[in-house]
Amino acid sequence: MDKLVAMTTFVRIVEAGSLTAAADTLDASLPTVVRTLAALERHLGVSLLKRTTRRIHLTDEGAQYLERCRVILSALQEAEDAVVSRRSEPAGKLTVTASALFGRRFVAPIVYDFVRRHPRVNADILLVDRVVNLVEEGVDVGVRIAHLKDSSMVAIPVGRTRRVVCASEQYLRRHGVPQTPNDVRSHACIRHVGLTPRTEWQFRAGARHVSVPINSVLTSNDIDSAVNACVDGLGLGMFLSYMVALHRKQGELKYVLEKFETEPTPVQVIYPQSKLLSTTVRAFIDECVGKLRGLRFE
Repeated sequence: MDKLVAMTTFVRIVEAGSLTAAADTLDASLPTVVRTLAALERHLGVSLLKRTTRRIHLTDEGAQYLERCRVILSALQEAEDAVVSRRSEPAGKLTVTASALFGRRFVAPIVYDFVRRHPRVNADILLVDRVVNLVEEGVDVGVRIAHLKDSSMVAIPVGRTRRVVCASEQYLRRHGVPQTPNDVRSHACIRHVGLTPRTEWQFRAGARHVSVPINSVLTSNDIDSAVNACVDGLGLGMFLSYMVALHRKQGELKYVLEKFETEPTPVQVIYPQSKLLSTTVRAFIDECVGKLRGLRFE
């Protein structure tokens, strides 16, 4: 029994959802797939799958073995890609996702440059303010601003961004500068629902996390509208620092309550742990990580 062939067959069965579908993706006959799985289970001395007339289910041993197989096959593919990439030009389809504003400012330019230098690559950019399931939606690489909870993703840290409260000089002259989180209660506030779904803001006072109700004079699902309202002096706004860094640099906004900010949020390049990376995807990940690490998001 060729163990690598058997591992590959097992992983394909699980990913395809049936032995018949796996046979199609492997360009093999159904009896061959059945025999390979049976030989693997005999070799291991355990059942990896429970098969019914409608679908297959992983056993506990099968789930553990699947995870190990994916790691081994991914490592093998990466080793081959490392050799092949020395003589291979990136080509084919590349799909990248990020949140809308961050993607426009930081990720899309990296994709443009990558496609410009590799004319055989066709790229799709999916910029949306929601959590994209990379596997289900066929996305190769994502840039996510969050603490990653999904253990099936490989995450490469490239930076971090702060959750800041800011306002225009005009607003602060009229209404005063808040000195503590509790002072926010008496201020007009601008709420971006994508960042603050509830009418309260989070702060940190020493080791404690504090929630402060806000008086929302403007609520918007569009980040540009919310930031512009803040620049125009309508009230205090809470945003991720990359959203308003340029306005701060230009003197249009000033950060307040900085010593009460919550922990910064990591910015990470992610890709599915189970996915075998092509030369194109690997090359883009390396380039994306390198370029994003050279930027500041605070």
